Amino acid sequence: MITRNRRERLLATLERVTRLPEAPPVVVVDNGSSDGTAAAVRARFPAVRVLTPGRNLGAVGRTYGAAALHTPLVAFSDDDSWWEPGALARAAEVFAAHPRLGLAAASTLVGTGADADADPLNAILAASPLGREPDLPGPSVLGFLGCAAVARRDAFLEAGGYHPVLHFGAEETLLAMDLEARGWGVAYCPALVARHVPDGAGGAPRPGRTARVRRNALLTAWLRRPLRHAFAHTLRLALDGRTDPEARLALREAVRRLPAALARRRLLPGLVERRVRALEMAP
Repeated sequence: MITRNRRERLLATLERVTRLPEAPPVVVVDNGSSDGTAAAVRARFPAVRVLTPGRNLGAVGRTYGAAALHTPLVAFSDDDSWWEPGALARAAEVFAAHPRLGLAAASTLVGTGADADADPLNAILAASPLGREPDLPGPSVLGFLGCAAVARRDAFLEAGGYHPVLHFGAEETLLAMDLEARGWGVAYCPALVARHVPDGAGGAPRPGRTARVRRNALLTAWLRRPLRHAFAHTLRLALDGRTDPEARLALREAVRRLPAALARRRLLPGLVERRVRALEMAP
């Protein structure tokens, strides 16, 4: 689990996670909190391991936490998400039965009660135009919700985990690409169920999120896609920026991070690039 300056929300979530019947080892990565998060967790949940890198690593905090574990699988949560009882046991069965599976995207329910809504992403993943491969447990996907996924730890670390250039904002897409580039499968597994109760559930995204998502989509293009695609994506964002302040912010932030992205540029294998294009062309 990763967290930053959300002590009370985290403590409430840990009450649920530490009562799961699977009794998984729990690691919390405190991304530079200033509200006493680490001390509060250690006092109330002494069995929970707290890592304090001393700064906000963004999504890389998940990589930091996974590297500290020695379990074959890693189930990811945020301070506002948790797993349904039995979901992690089912995940272990799914991964054991599908050796090529590198990451499983769960079905996500938004809310705490029986009337919780299905996250709209569930339907998108279920209808993936990539279809279902015979050695995977569900439709192949190149995206997922970071706080509702289970990964094979070795595959996750082999792929490099979450990319430091992106920090936060739809960072999952690049990880899915990098897993596939190394031969691992990424699949939607609706039998695995996670709960998510984000602030303002059902309302507008957090301030700045739209710009971060668009920034990271552009940076992902420069990190992994052919130059013609990266240039075309840049041009579209620049044209949008003539009237859209979010697009202008996204482009400005992407330009600032572009040297770091170019230094880490590595094209996707041809097969994976074709799968990415198939997703882009799907209705």
